[in-house]
Amino acid sequence: MINKKVNNVEEALLGVSNNMTLMLGGFGLCGIPENAISELVRLEVKNLTCISNNAGIDNFGLGLLLQNKQIKKMISSYVGENDEFERQMLSGELEVELTPQGTLAEKCRAAQAGFPAFYTPAGYGTEVAQGKEVREFYGKMYVLEPAFKADFAFVKAWKGDEAGNLIFKGTARNFNPLMCGAATITVAEVEELVPLGELDPNQIHTPGIFVQRIFQGKKFEKRIEQRTVRERS
Repeated sequence: MINKKVNNVEEALLGVSNNMTLMLGGFGLCGIPENAISELVRLEVKNLTCISNNAGIDNFGLGLLLQNKQIKKMISSYVGENDEFERQMLSGELEVELTPQGTLAEKCRAAQAGFPAFYTPAGYGTEVAQGKEVREFYGKMYVLEPAFKADFAFVKAWKGDEAGNLIFKGTARNFNPLMCGAATITVAEVEELVPLGELDPNQIHTPGIFVQRIFQGKKFEKRIEQRTVRERS
């Protein structure tokens, strides 16, 4: 029987070291692999290249790695609500590669599917296209974008089984399914880990073939990046 379950986050991150390229699922603080990020902080690995839609906020998620100066390069769609991200980028302390959001998603999907590169019209005529091959197809200009190449992908799912099959919940699905299988090793942390056979096959979003390690996470805070409430009348 296929069993990809590991006992804890420490075991799940075995092999992570300095100078690696890591993918991290999530959008802002939604669906981020909280346990994996906390373990990366504890391990104090340095000079990381991190691929993620953005870097969350200053004191949570990827923001913790930025505060510890563990990230040398961020590949993201936008700076978001992270003041430290902005400060390091503007000061030149942090190398930043801003990528159109759809292109970021497709670079993950291409890596997942085994395609080395793809053409996209996004970014043509802008700084995004500088130094990249450009070709015309059907009267429209396209930019050649290479697929990502990462050592580890860390994703977070709602439910999973011991074979690595995953179910995501609501908007926490975001970039997580695209990053599964897009790195040499994919690590999934889940809120609920069940034995093989307990998940309805028709409800599975990502099959276990894309996952190498899976563990049940603990203490998910699920913070809200921005919350606005109305005063009682």
